[in-house]
Amino acid sequence: MTLDIHGIIPPLVSPFTADEQPDLDALRAEVRYHLDLGAHGLCVTGSTGDGQMLSLEDSVAIARTAVEETKGQVPVIAGIIQDSTKEVIRYGKAIAETGVDALQVTPVHYLFQPDEDTTVEYYRRIADETGLPIVIYNVIPYALIPATTVARVMNEIPSVIGVKQSGGNIHQLADLLHMNPEGGKVFTAVDDLLFPSYLMGAEGAISATLTVVPELCLAQWDAVQRGDLETAKELHNKQLPVWRAIDGPNMTARIKVALELQGRNGGTSLSPLTPVSDAERETLRAALVAADVKLAS
Repeated sequence: MTLDIHGIIPPLVSPFTADEQPDLDALRAEVRYHLDLGAHGLCVTGSTGDGQMLSLEDSVAIARTAVEETKGQVPVIAGIIQDSTKEVIRYGKAIAETGVDALQVTPVHYLFQPDEDTTVEYYRRIADETGLPIVIYNVIPYALIPATTVARVMNEIPSVIGVKQSGGNIHQLADLLHMNPEGGKVFTAVDDLLFPSYLMGAEGAISATLTVVPELCLAQWDAVQRGDLETAKELHNKQLPVWRAIDGPNMTARIKVALELQGRNGGTSLSPLTPVSDAERETLRAALVAADVKLAS
């Protein structure tokens, strides 16, 4: 199944109103913001979008809004974070009707980790029954899919077109890039190591830092593509403190504050996420200032 995904694909936040309803106007503004900067694709309802907390109805509304606002300019990928094949397929079929280009799917992970054959069959069923290209979202630290299994899934299932390697595991990413699976592309979500990920051969990134400081991430990607490694390294050193500031408990709440500080509307956070403290807010502000990111007056 052919779908050209590459480069900088920000995973958007899911803005919510004070009564915990999707704020679709705020989402549209974020979609336009990233499109205007030149993002190569967009991802919704992933971890940065609180995908694990979303109802099917909210997931569909967010995906549909992103597709409508994007108007086919770039691919739109929708995340599904559920814990049974049946639920993933139920979400996937409903989201497919919105016109998204692909699904980003975590392995099941509550209390156990399936073996290799079960994992292969899991992704095969999802691809077959939803009819959409699939990106493996390899993020769950205690249920990480081994690199050999990821490569097998991509090589055996044509509709599995890539993997987003997350969980802070540069070693797993290195193994995947070394294996160079023929069936799909390897994307990095190791936020503090985006620069070396590109040098090792990652074909793009789908990670939270891209959403918070997309200008820096797009500039870094472009610098690597033209071989300007000194500029790419300088941008790495600007991005790193921003990642350190957003990484931690209640990360999506921190990300929304980082957007607010820039004059962007990420909406409120869903319960039971803890509100960001004054000290955390100042840490975020200082990191953005140090990165030369323009803040709202």
